Amino acid sequence: MKITLVLGDITVQAVDAIVNAANQGLWGGGGVDGAIHRAAGDRLDDACAAIRQSRGGCPTGNAVLTPGFNLPARSIVHTVGPVWHGGTRGEAAQLASCYARSLALAEENGFRTIAFPAISTGVYGYPLEAACDIALRTVLAHPAVSVQEVRFVLFSAQALEVYRRTAGELGIQ
Repeated sequence: MKITLVLGDITVQAVDAIVNAANQGLWGGGGVDGAIHRAAGDRLDDACAAIRQSRGGCPTGNAVLTPGFNLPARSIVHTVGPVWHGGTRGEAAQLASCYARSLALAEENGFRTIAFPAISTGVYGYPLEAACDIALRTVLAHPAVSVQEVRFVLFSAQALEVYRRTAGELGIQ
């Protein structure tokens, strides 16, 4: 499986699925979540409302799937990352679960390409370096069948540099 690191806007990625750093209610929020909701259009809000009604939303560490609607990506994987509380409330396991559950959904749906943001590193306050390490290690440990490329789409040059440095330390070319 190929791991690609890019600086850019996840909403313009032409992949099978992009991952949304969502909240438990799947309401369009700020950051990447708000950008994805705006770019995908009103039908995404309707799809999320249906998930809230049928499942009560999405718990932290889990993931659900919707169509991509107006996005170049055919699907959106919504995953709920943990809020950082100093690392004392199981945040690392919850964050790893976000990546693992998203990849599992990708495999279940035969996706070949998936793009991730830096989950939980914005308003949820997860330290970027620690979150990056968990993200890359979880992806490396994934037994890929259909997924051929995992793309990390970073919003800032600082985040891209952290991901590049960590990838190098883990032997990712």
